Order: sequence, then C-alpha cells, then structure tokens
Amino acid sequence: MEKNRIQIFDTTLRDGEQVPGCQLNTKEKVIIANKLELLGVDVIEAGFPISSPVDYLSVQEICKSVSQTIVCALSRAVEKDIEIAGLALKYAKRPRIHTGIGTSNCHIRYKFNSTPEKIIERAIYAVKYAKRFVEDVEFYAEDAGRTENEFLAKVCENVIKNGATVINIPDTTGYCLPEEYGNKIRFLKENVKGIHKVILSTHCHNDLGLATANSLSGIMNGAEQIECTINGIGERAGNTSLEEIVMIIKQNSHLNLFTNINTKLIYSTSNLVSECMGMKVQANKAIVGINAFSHSSGIHQDGVLKKRETYESINPEDVGINKSSIILTARSGRAAIAYRYKKLGYFLNKNSLDLVYSIFLQYADEKKEITDIELKAILEKANLNNGKTNQVLHTNANGNSRRINVL
Repeated sequence: MEKNRIQIFDTTLRDGEQVPGCQLNTKEKVIIANKLELLGVDVIEAGFPISSPVDYLSVQEICKSVSQTIVCALSRAVEKDIEIAGLALKYAKRPRIHTGIGTSNCHIRYKFNSTPEKIIERAIYAVKYAKRFVEDVEFYAEDAGRTENEFLAKVCENVIKNGATVINIPDTTGYCLPEEYGNKIRFLKENVKGIHKVILSTHCHNDLGLATANSLSGIMNGAEQIECTINGIGERAGNTSLEEIVMIIKQNSHLNLFTNINTKLIYSTSNLVSECMGMKVQANKAIVGINAFSHSSGIHQDGVLKKRETYESINPEDVGINKSSIILTARSGRAAIAYRYKKLGYFLNKNSLDLVYSIFLQYADEKKEITDIELKAILEKANLNNGKTNQVLHTNANGNSRRINVL
C-alpha cells in the first residue's frame, strides 16, 4: 500500500515563543528558521506580525532567508491583522496567511459576545480578505475541540467555499481525549462538502498530556498536516512535540504514513531551540531528553550491551545522537562496570571484577553517578592499577584495534 505524506507545520517561532521568558530576537528567529528548513518541515509559522514591530520584522527577514519552505503568518479575523500579515509576507517565495476565529459556544458567547451566524460571516470575510494578499490561506477554528461537530462542519464548509486551502482544527485547551479528537476529524472528512480539496490540519495542546496522542489520532482519521513545536514548547503546557510525532510515524510503518523530516537533525535542532530560548529540555523528555537513551539499571544495561533493541525501540543515531549511554549508579551491575572499564582500557577477569564491584557499591551508595575518574580511583583502592598488568591487542566490532590492560 502506498504511504501518505503527513505535512509538518512547525510553530516553534509563533506558538512556541509564547512561553514566558522565551522571547527571541530577529537574528535568533532567522537562525532557527534556517535550521527548520534543513530539518525538512513543510511550513514555518514565523510569527504574529501585528503583535509587535519586532515580530513583523522577524517574519519579513525569515521570508527573505527561507527559500523552499512555506512561510506562514498568523492573524485574527480582523482586517488590519490580515493586511499586516500580508505585508510581512511580501518577500516570501511561498507565503501563507493563517487566519481564524473561535467557534466554540464558550468563545462565541464570552470572548466575542456574538452569535454563531455572525461568527460564520466573520470567518468568510477573513478568508476572502486574506485571498487578496496570498493564494494559500489557512483557516483556524479556535477551540474546535470544544465546538459542536455540526456547527464546526458548517464553518469549515463555508470557508472552503470562499477559498481556504487548509483547515486547522485546534484543540486549544487540550480538552479532547484521543478518540474524541479522532472522531471529530473523521466527522469533518465525511460531512464537509469540499473537505477533500483542502488540507485538514491538527493543532493540539498538551494541558492533559495528550497533545501527541490527539495528533496521532487525528492523522489516523484523515488529517494530512500536524502543527507542532520543537521540544513540545508552547502556551501553558505546550504543543504537540515535533520529535515525538515524527518518530512515531517513522517507527510505525503499519500506519502507511511518512514525513519529509530528516530525523538525524532532530537532536541538534532541539539543542538549538533550547539554547536560543534559554529553556532546558527536561531530562526524561521523549526522544531528545538527556536520559532518553541512557541506562542505569543493571538489568537494562546488561540487555542493551547484549543487543540494543532489548530496551530501545529507537536507534539513537536516527535522531542524531551518537550512541546510548551507560550510566553507573548503585543500580548498575557487573556487565556495565566491565563495559565502562574496557572503554577506559582495562579488561577485568572475574576475580578482579568481583573485587572492583564490591568497592564500586561503596562509592555508588554515596554518589548519584560514578565517573571515569572515580573508576580509576576504585582500581587504585583495589590495588589493580599498580602497573603490574598484561597488555593485549583488542579488536572491537568495527575492526579497530588498540592495546588494553588485562587485570
């Protein structure tokens, strides 16, 4: 069966930058945009031009710098917003305006003090006005997750009739369960006239920790684009994590889906965004956290050393990480200790390993992690690093040889 391509819409520079304390300057935004283009994202949401002069300038400079990727600018369903977005995009080779309005009862009543009929009128006008500036217009139905499906379908059908090329279905507050969100996408695919002429997009927030799961459910039910951010950053609890959804698609061939992302650039892109924004990636973050491919349990270490796949479903090299890490702690076993000593140039026989292990446990019970310096100190304490060693030529799996000390 032929695989279907899922487009990756990256909103790190817009939704991601809304994280308090993570504001970027124009130079940083351009650097990240260039990296995102190398990564292979299909769309870069460069900013919200009317929000500030710096954001306007940043969108403009990204348009000048990016050559292949679609550059998108956000606006509300307001004439001035759309006009400013269009002007900011004038240098883009492939421009897109992303405009929309809230469609849930909560937004209609409390945010806009309006009626469903007037919301549809505003949606239609926003799309028609945006078409004056660009051909590619994406419409977002804000708070679609809490919008009744029948009304949402009516909104979508009207904006498609008036020129929308992409329809975005945001779960703005992270409200939906995966089954609910998937069913919503399926309902639209089956009930909106003209829906197959446009790209249907997911935009899921992580308030309940379900952003990635909801996006996955969305594409399994017919969505063709995922809106996401590097490291899952974004408003409140964040957005769908680009690295997570991309690797889920890559690792699960039975989904018959693929993206154009060069996954070997994921880790370096994650580090770039983290550094520019001054926002550390949590250690246990899937795919890009420092512990994602680290092993400290003796049982896990023994398995990974025998065959990596025993405790890793992803090859770290596929995301740009050289190799897995064996971390020595009080939970580590003899296999891991022998492995780390071999890397330092020491091959321990059984008696030596037993002696070293007993001393190692004394150190490990007092420290969170044992370093190479401490491993050498343990040899000294065991009187095994006194120069009375035999050297042999050791050849590793890659065919490279070096002399190691046999203790």
